[in-house]
Formats: sequence, C-alpha cells, structure tokens
Amino acid sequence: MSIYIHIPFCKTICSYCDFCKFYYNEKWVDNYLIALEKEIKSKYKNEPINTIYIGGGTPTSLNIKQLEKLLKLTKLFNFEKIEFTVETNADLSLDKVKLLKQYGVNRISIGVQTVNPKHLKFLNRNHTKEEVINLVNLLKQYDFNVNVDLMYGMPNQTLKELEEDLDFILSLDVNHISAYSLIIEPHTKIYIDNVTNIDEDLDYQMYQLINKKLKNYVHYEISNFAKDDYYSKHNLVYWNNLEYYGFGIGASGYIDGVRYDNTRSYQNYLNGNYLFESHKLSKKEKIENEFILGFRKLEGINILEFKAKYDMNVLDIGIVKKLLKEGKLSVDNGYLKINPKYIYISNTILVNFIDLDF
Repeated sequence: MSIYIHIPFCKTICSYCDFCKFYYNEKWVDNYLIALEKEIKSKYKNEPINTIYIGGGTPTSLNIKQLEKLLKLTKLFNFEKIEFTVETNADLSLDKVKLLKQYGVNRISIGVQTVNPKHLKFLNRNHTKEEVINLVNLLKQYDFNVNVDLMYGMPNQTLKELEEDLDFILSLDVNHISAYSLIIEPHTKIYIDNVTNIDEDLDYQMYQLINKKLKNYVHYEISNFAKDDYYSKHNLVYWNNLEYYGFGIGASGYIDGVRYDNTRSYQNYLNGNYLFESHKLSKKEKIENEFILGFRKLEGINILEFKAKYDMNVLDIGIVKKLLKEGKLSVDNGYLKINPKYIYISNTILVNFIDLDF
C-alpha cells in the first residue's frame, strides 16, 4: 500500500495551477494540519506502507514548526525503509533538509521547470541556476535521491531555449527527470488570460529533443526518465493500477476497489467532510484502467500478470488484436506495449480502451 498526502499551500500562486487557491496563511495551515491528522486517523487501517509521497502545492513552503508537524503525521503509518518523497522548490533551506532527513525522507522532487528568466516570470518563479545547483549539491551531500521536474511547451518557448534547460538539468547529474508539456486547462489563470497551447508540431519536436538529450537515462514512462534502479516506485503504483491512500484537500485515492476524490472545499475539509465523490469499480472498469494506466509505461503490460489479475488472456481481447494487426501495439519479452513510434500520440490509442466491449 502507498500513501499520497496533498499540501495545497505555496508561497505564491503559480500561474498555471488549477487548484492551489490559498495564499500562505499560518492559521489556515495549522487548521489544515489538524484536519489532515483527523482524516488519516479515521481512514488508515494500519496496512504496511511501501511508498509515501507528499506533494502540493509546496510542502516545504511551511515554516519549520509546521513542516515538522506534517512529518510527524507520517509516524501514524506502518513502515520501515521505503521510498519517501517530498516535493520542494529551489529555495529549500539547510534546516529543512536536516528535518526531512530526520523523519526518513530519502527522495526529493524539485520543481525547477525552467531556468530561463522569461519563462520563470510566466510561471511566477524566481529561482536562479545557482540556487538550483546549490540545492542539488546539498541534497546529494545528505544522500537524497533527487528528481528534477522540467516543463516545456510554454508560450513562445523555442527549441533552443528548451535545449538550454535540458543541458542545465543534465549538468546536475540527478537520478530522475520528469518532463511535462504545459497543458492549459479551462478556468485556470493562464486560460483566462487567453494564453494558448503551442503548435502541435513544435510540441512534438520538443518531445523528440527531450528523448534525444536524455538518451543516457531509461525512458520508462511517457514523461519520466531515470538512471538504472531509480524509477519512481510511487509513480509506478499508479501506472500498475495498484491501490493507494490519498489524504488531504483534493487528493485522490484507490482503496478496496473504490476510486475516490476528496473535497476541494477548505471549510468542508476542516468540518470533517473529506469526501467529494467515490465509485466502486466493476471488473470491466478495472481492466480499462489497467490499459490506460499501464500503457503509460514504455515496457507496457505484463501479459502473465494480466492473466493472473483478470483470468483472461490480454491478447484475446478484440481491440488488442486489431491494434496489434495495425502495428500500433506490439509484444516484447512478455509485455504488451504501445509501439514506440506511436508513444507521442498514445492518447489516440488509449481512447480505444474506454468503454471496452469484450
């Protein structure tokens, strides 16, 4: 079992986030942490925990006292040596690094996104290359496993600018890199400001450039690259369609065959009304999720494990046969996967697995 904890607070409101509507307010944070502890105690059933991921928002934007209170909540979970990740920005201080280490955190995900001043301004961020370098060196000194997030496809971004960001990130020599194209969703600030997605051809060229520049990393999931043995164990919980707890405002979880989303209302959450909606999955829906999530991994879906889970041969399913014949899927070393040349347009393949007909 895995744990995800959502901390919806940042020092500033980012320009592309659809959820983090809270300006930093100490009283709000204190009340939120009290409610978070209540939710955990009301739901967690003392299962052994394999991974913990604390994201947001920016968990490390909390002051040192609040951050320690947050980390103390993880003592409620039954775990020993596990992958324990916390998200941060580039301004993480030495005292907080030591505190994270003290509570067993061993993986840090840094929201670098870019080091280009123009695009940093668009994202309402103000870190420098030097700050990122200093933080990565500090985290290595304390033996943290480090991930760096890269964002591409921002308005007016050029291939040269992306290459400069990639060269900088490569110079950091971290174990894991996540690369996400900016997606502009309705009702977000940048949507309201009439910012539009970049040209699809340019987005594809950027994706190709990322694959080329990160060729010495294992491209194990559509948006993720890792050195050997440094795959994100927590993210693989999602892509392997395994169950996990989600705690906090707006968090999602999957427990006992039920997928659920927590409320996005701060007041409802503080009042103990954590749940927004939930749905018990049928076998058909579980299989659909198995495809949609599993095909995010470049190795694809293990054929024998699929048989063990669902008592059916995945290669006998009609749409699978059709896509294999068309060359959009392939079988490799016991795995069914998307043909690598179709990875970039994988969504056009995944839609075939919505509302499956067996």
